[in-house]
Amino acid sequence: MEEAWQILEYLPRSFKTEKEQEYIKFLWESFTSNYENEKYQFAFLAFHMLTMSFVYFIIWQIKHNQPQDFNKAVIGFSKQVEKGLLEATSPFTFSEVNESAIFRFLKLIGCDNSKIGNYTKLVKDRNDIAHSNGNIFYNAAETIDNKTTQTLKLIEEIQQQSKPVIESCYQTFLKENHDPEEWEYSQSNDQIREILIHKNYLSQKDIEICLNCNITNLETNEEYNNIKGLHQIFIQEYKESEE
Repeated sequence: MEEAWQILEYLPRSFKTEKEQEYIKFLWESFTSNYENEKYQFAFLAFHMLTMSFVYFIIWQIKHNQPQDFNKAVIGFSKQVEKGLLEATSPFTFSEVNESAIFRFLKLIGCDNSKIGNYTKLVKDRNDIAHSNGNIFYNAAETIDNKTTQTLKLIEEIQQQSKPVIESCYQTFLKENHDPEEWEYSQSNDQIREILIHKNYLSQKDIEICLNCNITNLETNEEYNNIKGLHQIFIQEYKESEE
């Protein structure tokens, strides 16, 4: 259980609704309570649901930062599912799609078929224990600890693949918010938190990508000095909070 908490760093720091935040909190508390009471099989189910939530948030970021690619990717679904995905107002809308199929969206960030195959094994493992088949697959702390470690490695792999999406999201924010006179909020920390972090469901790991983002490709932008200034404000505020 020592490593399991790390999954929280891959989940949003801020949620669109209180209900979403309560749901993630519920899953984490379900994991910890079942683990502490040696109900490891149920703990694994909660951890799997946290993992799938992470995937849904990644796909949400793809949807909003690569809309044309996302729109093409939904063509293979039924008209009803396609409509639901395109009109989704919450990342959890993606839960309506078969879990194995939802991983196919990760091809939009460069995950090849072999990686997709590894991710879908998570669903198979969940299916093995989610039915009344008379088997207890996770009956020791070591067993679930190994599984959470393996899962965290896959999560980090997906996170790294999503790096270009997060960098694009961050640079778009810098370009669209370079002028304080046009901000929705009077304070820079509020503007960053609400328009960048909250709106895009950014996680701690996403923020780390933003902190290390190279913005020199924006030098040709006529507002580059203001963009660079906002970037420095972000670094100062969030790097200091990390330290």
